[in-house]
Amino acid sequence: MRHLLDAHTLLWSQDDTGKLSAAATAALTEPAHDRLLSIVTVWEIGIKVALGKLPLSKPYRPWIQTAISDLVLSDLPITLDHVERQMSLPFHHRDPFDRLPAAQALVEGIPLISCDTIFDAYGVTRIWD
Repeated sequence: MRHLLDAHTLLWSQDDTGKLSAAATAALTEPAHDRLLSIVTVWEIGIKVALGKLPLSKPYRPWIQTAISDLVLSDLPITLDHVERQMSLPFHHRDPFDRLPAAQALVEGIPLISCDTIFDAYGVTRIWD
């Protein structure tokens, strides 16, 4: 089974594992699962670190490389299909760093590991509770 990680899931998996739910932890540690990391999430975290809005436990590049290695993550690039699907989503909110992963999960037909209930409004299958 494939899963897509939300940004906070990635952050907590490295710097605050106590915030992860049991279901999220199981999805992150099951060897048979393929875990995907959207390039938009990599970009979002990089932007927030550069702006000084997001402290990490180590500098950005080693932090992200460790996360990718620890969780055995594969990149999920942004495709035209993802962008087009994002364009058709209702505006439950306007954060592109949430809208694009929602579109990616829908296009790819995969669940998103996230505690953020806004994804439910988009019809995304969410792993958390």
